[in-house]
Amino acid sequence: MQTSLERIANKARNSKEHRFQNLSRLLNQKFLFNAWSKLNKKSAPGIDGLTYQEYDKDIVSNIEKLMIKVKGKSYRAKLVRRQYIPKGNGKLRPLGIPALEDKLLQYGVTQILQAIYEEDFLPCSFGYRPKRGALDAVRELRNNLSERGANYVVEADIKGSFDNLDHDWLIRMLEQRIDDRAFLQLINKWLKAGILDTDYKILHPTTGTPQGGIVSPILANIYLHYVLVLWFEKVVKRHCKGKARLYLYADDFVCVFENKYDALRFYKVLRKRFEKFGLSLAEEKTNLIPFTPYSNDKFDFLGFEFRPTRSRKTRVKIRTSRSKLQQSMRNVKEWIKTNRHKKRCEHFAELNVKLQGYYNYYGIKGNYRSLSEFHWIVVQSLYKWLNRRSQRKSYTVEKFTKVLKFYNIVKPRITEH
Repeated sequence: MQTSLERIANKARNSKEHRFQNLSRLLNQKFLFNAWSKLNKKSAPGIDGLTYQEYDKDIVSNIEKLMIKVKGKSYRAKLVRRQYIPKGNGKLRPLGIPALEDKLLQYGVTQILQAIYEEDFLPCSFGYRPKRGALDAVRELRNNLSERGANYVVEADIKGSFDNLDHDWLIRMLEQRIDDRAFLQLINKWLKAGILDTDYKILHPTTGTPQGGIVSPILANIYLHYVLVLWFEKVVKRHCKGKARLYLYADDFVCVFENKYDALRFYKVLRKRFEKFGLSLAEEKTNLIPFTPYSNDKFDFLGFEFRPTRSRKTRVKIRTSRSKLQQSMRNVKEWIKTNRHKKRCEHFAELNVKLQGYYNYYGIKGNYRSLSEFHWIVVQSLYKWLNRRSQRKSYTVEKFTKVLKFYNIVKPRITEH
């Protein structure tokens, strides 16, 4: 971290009530040059069509002009270009792609916000944080469920969390730590920026922050820090008779309780708490589940299925979520089919990268059978579509087995240490 960010982090760590002033002055030329070097060079252009390479040709002059606009308060956030990507369940997820200069400023603001709020965020929050990820949440949840006292689970999913953040509440939350009007106005400009939809209609949002913007994840984390995390740690746990733990990743969270009464009370007040801040829960994904050796209930979290077991060694069985496994199978079948025209060396090399990435995430202890299911589908799909590259059958089973061995197709393995 830069020296200025280190000082901010130290101050945030040592003084939990401190409100930071003059943060906007950190967005100077040197700071933005550093932010520019860390931007994704291959990211999609925004509404202005400006690419990283084009902007970089005259980067010194461009950043100087941007600085003049920011300090002269003439900077205006451009429209956010909306793009839709498949969500996996037949639905589409809306993404917002800001213009290049907006990305640059957002990256700088995100660094400053991280320096402050990484000292405030609690260990139960895992999403969009440095050196923390989904697998950390999965492992800690699995370890907790393996212990005695993890008898009831409340699983929940926040419906459209990025789209429904209340702007007024968010600014009030930021003001708990930030006393810099210019800095907050900069964030507010991005919140109020219009969205250019795919049908060329301009939408003017009254809530939310575009999913896909660089600053959006940390703003969502700050919002849920006050709405859920602090409330759970300081209010809910204080009134619990037994143990209670929270695991939050982005808009998915799971709460584990020892006492049934604690779990029921939390489940009943949860919706009212979220409605107060303009959020709602997905009904089909919000449930109270008994998690005892004699219950047959299960729940999904971050692509994994958790199920209680009567085994003496462990109280929880974990495997790839059935919906995620089916989705991955469909995706890999389609990829093999559409890429079978490529040279074998290129085709198998790309496939190995995909397989290794899949095993890196799902290769958690106890999940080998699901990995084998996925690998078997990959091999069967390869055999089917490689034999259809021409009108003549290309491979017998024996020849195909030799090809797999020659190209060293990655076999399923547990990657968790």
